[in-house]
Amino acid sequence: MGVEQVVFIIGALICLCGAAGVIGFRNPVHCALSLVATLFGIAVLFIALEAEFLAAVQIIVYAGAIVVMFLFVIMLLGVDQTDDIGFEPLKGQRPAAIVAGALLVVGLIAIILLGAATGEPSATAKVEPLVPNVEQLARSLFTDYLYAFEITSVLLVIAVVGAVSLARHRRDAFIDELPHDEIPEPEVAPSDEVTA
Repeated sequence: MGVEQVVFIIGALICLCGAAGVIGFRNPVHCALSLVATLFGIAVLFIALEAEFLAAVQIIVYAGAIVVMFLFVIMLLGVDQTDDIGFEPLKGQRPAAIVAGALLVVGLIAIILLGAATGEPSATAKVEPLVPNVEQLARSLFTDYLYAFEITSVLLVIAVVGAVSLARHRRDAFIDELPHDEIPEPEVAPSDEVTA
């Protein structure tokens, strides 16, 4: 077993454990931190594929900025409330998710087996090796995928603005619901009391 295979196995295990944590943990903060681990594992896989720029972008943009934004929104909305995970707002969504997951696994296995059987090179192998990664990525991003790139940035901004407005609305409503004489006074620790 070569070094590349060991790096791939370690990166894949980090991705799988992080993804399992994202859907397995009940605390949203723990889910976001598991997402960070998944993104780091993907960065390791990018490095194994000699795509250093994508690995750096994966860590700086996704793990460093977007997940921090997720954590900010989670903290803003509050993690002190417990949600009933057993309640299903849409009936039959869990069996449908299991069926969809099984179909995805079968499809991935079929793609891997068919790709190994035909022996044809992948689409990434047809890229000219003389053009640097950054130039290829920039050319694709700002020509073919420009609208998708801009729409994604607009969606992220809308998500943050919506989360902030929801959090502020809920907090104001909670404060306004309490009568002025029932608003709890802040507790003072015994060490903070002023002694005469």
